[in-house]
Amino acid sequence: MGRTTSALLLIMVAAMCYAAAMASGEGERTTEERFLLRDMKQVVKTDAGEMNVVRGSEGWIPDMPNIHVGFVTMEPNSLFIPQYLDSDLILFIRRGEARIGSIYKDELIERRLKSGDVYRIPAGSTFYAVNTADGQQLHVICSVEKSDSIGWGTFQSFFIGGGSSPTSVLAGFERSTLSTALNVSESQVSQLLTRQTSGPIISLSNTNSNSDSHQSRVWTQFLEMRHHGRVQCLKRMAACFEEQVTEEEEEEPIMRSFRKLLSFVFGKELSAGNEARRSRSKKPHSYNLFNRKPDFENDYGSSVALDQSDYSPLKRSGVGLYLVNLNAGSMMAPHLNPTATEYGIVLRGSGTIQIVFPNGTLAMNAQVNEGDVFWIPRYFPFCQIASHSGRFEFFGFTTSARRNRPQFLAGSNSVLQSMRGPAFAAAFGVSEERLKKIVNAQSESTILPPASASGESFGDEMAMGFEGIY
Repeated sequence: MGRTTSALLLIMVAAMCYAAAMASGEGERTTEERFLLRDMKQVVKTDAGEMNVVRGSEGWIPDMPNIHVGFVTMEPNSLFIPQYLDSDLILFIRRGEARIGSIYKDELIERRLKSGDVYRIPAGSTFYAVNTADGQQLHVICSVEKSDSIGWGTFQSFFIGGGSSPTSVLAGFERSTLSTALNVSESQVSQLLTRQTSGPIISLSNTNSNSDSHQSRVWTQFLEMRHHGRVQCLKRMAACFEEQVTEEEEEEPIMRSFRKLLSFVFGKELSAGNEARRSRSKKPHSYNLFNRKPDFENDYGSSVALDQSDYSPLKRSGVGLYLVNLNAGSMMAPHLNPTATEYGIVLRGSGTIQIVFPNGTLAMNAQVNEGDVFWIPRYFPFCQIASHSGRFEFFGFTTSARRNRPQFLAGSNSVLQSMRGPAFAAAFGVSEERLKKIVNAQSESTILPPASASGESFGDEMAMGFEGIY
């Protein structure tokens, strides 16, 4: 009873928002803009890469789960320096290859990711990313889940590494405090926390200046170690950097300070008992969306949905993923999501998205192109139609990690088929025979074929079919 009441309240709020918008003189274009997310903010920009974030649907429907969508581009041989966030991240490697290092139960876990891979980084977990593809840019799309956010804007990064750009969170402590904590001199602390000037994404082959060259060498030496060496470095083990350093004698104190800084951040060496428990625990893993067999596929396209039953880390984040490919002119049949709000990103091609308000009026009928971001509220009926010029591919996130089970409103698997009978026919005011004839006219399910050769659109065909009812 409680869930039904909440659903009705949500629908009523959405309807009132729409009515208020129309009453205030806002036209169709403004209504459509509610569902096309245009508020993109550049949060990182360096010579080695950038990150842009599209803000989600904050404030439009109260208490609705909200996701922001991030786009990260990194040049070859570049590093996104160690940081942690106040928000969960789900990474999707759209193009390229990456090595992601993150802290899991006090252990450094590294994963090599390729195109199509999905990987979760929990809020508060320190991580870094390296573009490992030779001569190829890295493109990452990520969800920024705000449930754990401290509320400072879209999300908040806390950089571990850093200098004057970005500033390390450690720089906020008094120099004497860090000197004592790291067991080095205050001058060494000052050197360590002022050398980085290249921003959050840096080139590992930078030779523009002595400062940039030095900080690139520091990170390069760290990343070129064997995995075991990096783990030992992060756990206050033997002087791992000194074993790798080939720099001049005067630079060695900085390298030693860097090692101690990492040890200070990531904690003490684990006990044998902790090692044993950790070895028995299930470490984070990735999942390749491109290699997954489609959940649905026919001559007109395919779709894949990834939930917590397929990729267990999603259970903690409460986020699902999906990938849809539509052939030219094909349609994802009108449907609704009963358990989640949906955020989508156009990966390739173009198409049209139609969304319907609870009162049966058209909320949006807009063309979208590669790079566009859109969202569809839970319960709102919608469909996607590929343009006739080529394939339409879109990927996205949902606000539930549980199986969504969309309810289709047209096609051979629709609720019209399931509820067919005298009562349903009476609801439309037609005979059961006439309703059966209309419902059975579409023999395909889920992804429907292009409009007939007559050139009529799906919308026109549906309208003509229902005109015969009255």
